Amino acid sequence: MPHSPEDKKRILTRVRRIRGQAEALERALENGDPCLAILQQIAAVRGAANGLMGEMMEIHLKDELVSGDTSEEQRALRMAEVGNLLRSYLK
Repeated sequence: MPHSPEDKKRILTRVRRIRGQAEALERALENGDPCLAILQQIAAVRGAANGLMGEMMEIHLKDELVSGDTSEEQRALRMAEVGNLLRSYLK
């Protein structure tokens, strides 16, 4: 979870944008829009989700690894967690 109010506001803004895009996708499907338009909406949702993931990753790294009071062992464990997350994300 983002710790700073600015980070939290940015993340929530991104999530709300994704929700709007998902709702637009749902409307397009309900209206029977052409496949190309629907595919473009799907690409927009995917791009927004990727942007959210990148921003959350940056916040996590900054909060937990760079500015956190942690031992070397804790940082190594957190880096392993980040590595696992990235591998699952990039599948």
